[in-house]
Amino acid sequence: MTVIGMSHGELSRYDTLLRVERGELRVEDASALLGLCRRQIFRLLSRLHAAGPEGLISGRRCRPSNRRYDDDFRERVVAIVREHYHDFGPTLAREYLAERHDIHLACETLRQLMIQAGLWKDRDARRPRPYQPRYRRDCRGELIQIDGSKHWWFEDRGPQCTLLVYIDDATSELMHLQMVESESTFAYMEATRAYIERHGKPVAFYSDKHTVFRNPKPTARRDGMTHFGRALDALNIEIICANSPQAKGRVERANATLQDRLVKAMRLEGISSIAEANAFLAAYMARHNAQFARPAFDARDLHRPLAPHDDLRSIMVWQEQRTVTAALTLHYNKVMFILEPSDLARKLARKRVTICEYPDGRLEIEHEGHVLPYRQFDKMRQVNQPAIVGNKHLDAALILAKQLQAIMPHHRKRNNDAPARRDQPMHLFPEPDPPPKIDRRKLGGSKLKRGPRLSDAELRERGTLRFVQTT
Repeated sequence: MTVIGMSHGELSRYDTLLRVERGELRVEDASALLGLCRRQIFRLLSRLHAAGPEGLISGRRCRPSNRRYDDDFRERVVAIVREHYHDFGPTLAREYLAERHDIHLACETLRQLMIQAGLWKDRDARRPRPYQPRYRRDCRGELIQIDGSKHWWFEDRGPQCTLLVYIDDATSELMHLQMVESESTFAYMEATRAYIERHGKPVAFYSDKHTVFRNPKPTARRDGMTHFGRALDALNIEIICANSPQAKGRVERANATLQDRLVKAMRLEGISSIAEANAFLAAYMARHNAQFARPAFDARDLHRPLAPHDDLRSIMVWQEQRTVTAALTLHYNKVMFILEPSDLARKLARKRVTICEYPDGRLEIEHEGHVLPYRQFDKMRQVNQPAIVGNKHLDAALILAKQLQAIMPHHRKRNNDAPARRDQPMHLFPEPDPPPKIDRRKLGGSKLKRGPRLSDAELRERGTLRFVQTT
């Protein structure tokens, strides 16, 4: 069975011609109904007898228009728009094409060309995606939305800092607030530890795609889990990353409310530091929850107590694996750690140990629960200058090298995958000061600097004028 695609007009024409064939309608009446002359009606009847219903289909279907621009012209227009007007709208691009390139096109024609080339989107494609609201979770502690809000919380009284917000999805209750310098792994570890000690372990945390929660580029030697995600996995807490800010709108709206109300409350209290703010946040949360929190649909609390084997101190740490050398040394973040020789340390040669960096700045080297004493040797020190050889041909070059080495350290920065340590009061990895800008033209001795140009008379005296091209 063959299926024939026909337009509404062609179907009406086919039905009218069938009525003429059956004698139900005169040719004059069919001509009046279809708006065609008698001769055209007879032509259509002949095509219907010869080819059947397919003979009534327009022959121009699926064929380019006779008034269509040729492909070379269309490609030239698209190439010009892509090179000069890729971020222009069709109307503005059409004006510049006519003004600067003498190309005159209809606005709709240019719009279709830009859509086909991927340089423009139609109205439906540009319409923002609708985000349907979802229902709250049933129980308290089932889903905790977390986020960091960077803001001028102290206005002009203190530095810009970040507020870590923990809000319950079922009740809109502020569960924990903590002011930190930046949104880092150590800051979230400290805040989450305080949250769990106060409320217990929730079922899941709901966050954005910050690198603290999700590794966007997992490598072959890693499983893609972040250090914060590893700590939550050890505590049997799920971490869920939202695909958009609208998905975790409850904590986003709470941030907007806090940026208005909390800022003014701290202004009235004269708070201007992170320590003072953290001491004030507990009282503010009680007043905020009394006004904005609502009862959960289910009265159960799904927070779980800590298990006997859950040690928050040893779980909320930054952990790295390193191999001990035969000399009982290991390298971490451009620092060489030298293990104190002992019976246990001597057995660890060529074996893996765990480096635990705590949020308060302490660093421990562990192996199967045993903490190993160590000494450290920081590689990021200034390079010692060698003695300058007393050779008159090398003096200027050695002076230049010495000045460069005195200004520029051997290592510019720590490892790229090292954690942010702005929230640690003390740690073992101080960053070097950024090197000042160097004007290399002013470095070196007088022997490296160009002297004044010699005149023609002086060049003749030296016999070098013949090597100079005169104009």
